[in-house]
Amino acid sequence: MSLARRGRSIAVSGFLLGGAAGIISSTQTWLTVQRADAGEDILVPGASALPLLAPLSLAVLALGAALSIVGPVLRLVFGILAGAAGALLGWSTLQLILFAPVSAVASTVTESTGLAGSGGLHDVVASITPSAWPWVALVGWVVLLAGAAVVLLTWRGWKRGGRRYRTDAAAHHQGSGPVDAIDSWDDLSRGTDPTR
Repeated sequence: MSLARRGRSIAVSGFLLGGAAGIISSTQTWLTVQRADAGEDILVPGASALPLLAPLSLAVLALGAALSIVGPVLRLVFGILAGAAGALLGWSTLQLILFAPVSAVASTVTESTGLAGSGGLHDVVASITPSAWPWVALVGWVVLLAGAAVVLLTWRGWKRGGRRYRTDAAAHHQGSGPVDAIDSWDDLSRGTDPTR
């Protein structure tokens, strides 16, 4: 099957995998702060290190869920939005991995120690070490960007979405049979054998 015919399935999968990676990693430890005062290490979850992580990941999941049923114009819009979200999250995650800025741990350190302000934070933070979770999220953003690219390359060639919401007669006027896994599931839901 060509990329154009499988575009919808690939794109939806990319959006859902990318969004899921973001949501799951947002609750995990992204950064570990070693304290200069020999106190216990402070663990910083992804949602605190990168405040946009959870909301944008949820938005990507919503785009993925709706992508299979929207019309051509919204497909293109969703592809652009997902690409922008993936690029922003990818760039921000990479900055955290490479530079581990104090600003990324500031709220968690203040919560744990009661110290605020750049002077107080620099006095308590000896070093910041990223965990594997930002890398997991980064892989998710690459998958998301690939899904967005597939949308932008193939959106015109998708069969019309929303077949399950039309009558059987209207759905059967659309073509000679399913072209991807989503269409096959729609046919199965109607009691039609898609292999015939």
